[in-house]
Amino acid sequence: MTGTATPRRLPPPPPAELRYGGRYAKNPLAEATFWAMCRRLPSVLRQTARMAWAVDRRAVLLLLVCQLAIGGAAALQLTSTAEAMRSILAGGEVADRVREALPALVVIALAAAAGRVASALSSYADGRITPPLTTEADSGLVEAVCRMEAAARDEDGCADREEAAEMGVVRSHLMVQDATRLTAAGIRMATASGVLTVLHPLMLPLLLLAVVPAGVGALLHAKVTYETHYANVADRNVRQKMRSWATSRKFADEIRANGMTGYLVFWYRTVSERIDERTLAAAPRMLRITLVSAAIGGVFLLLTWTALAGLAITGRIEAAIAATAVVAVQTTLAALNQLVVYGAAMFHSALYLADMDGFLAHAAARAPDRGTSGLTGPLEEVVLEEAVYHYPGKEFPAVAGVSLTVRRGEILAVVGENGSGKSTLTRLLTAIFLTEKGRVNWNGQDVAGLDPHKLWDMSGLVPQNFAQWPLSVRDNVTLGQPREETDDLVWRALEAVGLRDAIDELPDGLDTLLAREHWGGTELSGGQWQRLACARALYRGAGLLILDEPTSQLDARGEHIILERIKEIGGGCITVVVTHRLENTKVADRIVVMEQGRISEHGTYDELAAGGGLFAELLALSHDR
Repeated sequence: MTGTATPRRLPPPPPAELRYGGRYAKNPLAEATFWAMCRRLPSVLRQTARMAWAVDRRAVLLLLVCQLAIGGAAALQLTSTAEAMRSILAGGEVADRVREALPALVVIALAAAAGRVASALSSYADGRITPPLTTEADSGLVEAVCRMEAAARDEDGCADREEAAEMGVVRSHLMVQDATRLTAAGIRMATASGVLTVLHPLMLPLLLLAVVPAGVGALLHAKVTYETHYANVADRNVRQKMRSWATSRKFADEIRANGMTGYLVFWYRTVSERIDERTLAAAPRMLRITLVSAAIGGVFLLLTWTALAGLAITGRIEAAIAATAVVAVQTTLAALNQLVVYGAAMFHSALYLADMDGFLAHAAARAPDRGTSGLTGPLEEVVLEEAVYHYPGKEFPAVAGVSLTVRRGEILAVVGENGSGKSTLTRLLTAIFLTEKGRVNWNGQDVAGLDPHKLWDMSGLVPQNFAQWPLSVRDNVTLGQPREETDDLVWRALEAVGLRDAIDELPDGLDTLLAREHWGGTELSGGQWQRLACARALYRGAGLLILDEPTSQLDARGEHIILERIKEIGGGCITVVVTHRLENTKVADRIVVMEQGRISEHGTYDELAAGGGLFAELLALSHDR
């Protein structure tokens, strides 16, 4: 008895090295100096204030009042501390000294309480601003991506720029909090240093020298952290996509049946380790920055305390003032440290926000800006005149000088081998892509000068890779664009594609969530999803209906139902069917055959089947299966 030998397995190939490249991939900090980075902080604060002001003006005003109250309370505590110390350290009975210091101690307690109340109100105001600000940033990014021209998504580096912008959204929830703490620290430092300067002018410069090295170190630390983030953008982008695919139920069968689990884990771990390597490689630099800045700051701090001790020992300042100076030094030092920490945090966030702002500006520039007018009547005719379209980075055009006219009431079938330009042609017909040369006219008007959203209100598309939205059945059909209050049109569309009985059997009918991975959700089969995609196109009642491989996942019965429905509605719209199943083209009035981006044949089914060209060749091959 013989068996099948297990094939020898070679070690899996390592993942390709990925780099954030292209004309936009330039680290903004690569040549930035320390002072240039410092100069950016005021603009970051202004940007944060503008964003917060747009979200909740009252909360911003409350924050400002609270910060001033906190600073005032700190100043009052220090001046009252000096008064209390004079009484306590004076001569006489202890009870008399305490009694004399009592008014100042009460003021200190009240000021401390006021500062705590102001801090609590400040946190409340921050809680009012941060969630809507983060939502605004997140929603703005999603909207910008959705509104971009489809062609822009294919441009060099677009996906990596989008991933970098995502970090701006992540950091936006810290912006107001860091700005609030930075401002509070600045106010406390100003009030405490004012008191300290009054006590003795020499103390403040020494204290500043003790903290400035920490500030330089913190900003340089942020620069190294961002450089590491920048180097990992491309790897993180593709790793996130791979994680989504590897853990999705959609591909679970393919992964398991093809034995891909080991390789996917290896691939994911390898890319993750590369990201870790870049991060760990930066650790020694960060350590050197931290140690050097801490050592220099420590020397100057020692000088500060030595100077204070010397002034007290030599009698240049009285004991009460020396005691108050200790408190003032501690307060100023804490405020300076917070100023450094949150200033660095604000600067760090600014880098990611700059990525987000840059991408949003790019997306806005690449949003459709074609015109504001639409068609005045129903769509009667779509005409391509010597249309040419290249994909970015491709040498040869996907559509190369195609001229074509299709009219209302006509069913046009588009066939050809893979890569012949069929799907690109449909994108030009629907004005998703604009031609580089030539024109596409709807009712005699160039689509480049019409409002694309008004055009797309008149079109319906079933693409090859249609979405399986995690929404209810109803929303999957209407796509959030109901045409009437009742569900009559929804049921009519579902019935037209043979789905009514299947939907009736779902737990909640039209309200059933189509996402089994979520609690309470239900999954459809591949063929049912394709029928649902056809139903949503039929529901739109479009003037231009594009069906790109509409029956590829259907059985013979389902395919027959869809094709018969296409015949029924063909008289009310322009219908374009892209298909590899050449027998399906019998439903069409005309057929065009695409070959290397051009139309090589044009005619009826019978004409092309007997023509001896590519259509006849492909038809014969399909019969030989």
